[in-house]
Amino acid sequence: MNENKQFSKSSMLLAFITFLGVVGLVALAGFFLLTPPDDIIMGQAEATQVRISGKVPGRIEAYRFGEGDKVKAGDTLVFLDTPEVLAKLQQAEAVRRAAEAQNAKAIKGARAQEIAGAYEMWQKAKAGLEIARKSYTRVQNLFDKGVMSAQKRDEAEANYKAMVATEKAAKSQYDMAVDGARTEDKAAAAALVQQAGGAVAEVESYLKEAALVSPIDGEVSERFPEVGELVGTGAPIMNIVDLNDMWVTFSIREDRLKDIKIGSEIDAFIPALDNRPVKLKVYYMKDMGTYAAWKATKTNGQFDSKTFEVRARPVEKVEDLRPGMSVVKKLTIDN
Repeated sequence: MNENKQFSKSSMLLAFITFLGVVGLVALAGFFLLTPPDDIIMGQAEATQVRISGKVPGRIEAYRFGEGDKVKAGDTLVFLDTPEVLAKLQQAEAVRRAAEAQNAKAIKGARAQEIAGAYEMWQKAKAGLEIARKSYTRVQNLFDKGVMSAQKRDEAEANYKAMVATEKAAKSQYDMAVDGARTEDKAAAAALVQQAGGAVAEVESYLKEAALVSPIDGEVSERFPEVGELVGTGAPIMNIVDLNDMWVTFSIREDRLKDIKIGSEIDAFIPALDNRPVKLKVYYMKDMGTYAAWKATKTNGQFDSKTFEVRARPVEKVEDLRPGMSVVKKLTIDN
């Protein structure tokens, strides 16, 4: 009985050790098979993307293009429903009409009836002045002859002077009615018209944002909100990718940059396109900052090697190259 138990424990221990050995071999094989060798640099194709967004909030009313569709610069991509902007436009137009009416009033001046009334008052004042002048002249003559008291002469003189002032005031009112508003009032009314026109133009520019157009030739890569969803100011609606402006980005340790410089050409191949060879020209190099991984180049840690971002464009257009595809460059390793 004891022998059977001992045999069972030995079998279990042997099986466990065997299992650990298999797991270790699989892990070791996976490490060597899945880890790229040091003489291989993996890059990724990228392209310029333009994000389409609006200046005003609204609801997605309709899309004209779906993901994967080709578009041209100026094509209308999406329509937004913006009732608030329409309401603002109506308000701005009403203010402009009111300002234009005030400006027209200032330019035209007083109504014909007002001018006629001011003219009649002036004529009345002129008639009263003539009577007062004649009365004063008579009284003055009589005063000179000694048959009129000084009191009467003073009263006639005062009445004459008052009628002179009344005639001048009536004439001034008539001239004002004929001339209309003052120059300053006319300038102020014209400025109000310009201000209201600017407000209308501003709202109309927002209204144009209800139909968003493509700024470039390209392909619709993503659409974010669905039809009927509400989007805010500046919220992304869709992305347009420019497949004519593509490059490849590599992350290369500085100890592998010996033959890579700005303007140099490198040879690579594209696995997704049946390992198609491609020649790239380097146009950008920059260290990836402290957040990038540093790697010891010596086992004893003599110094660390920093990683650089290297960008290179195809010398010739590569058909069927898509953003995200891997691009592989082989390095020559010095022994």
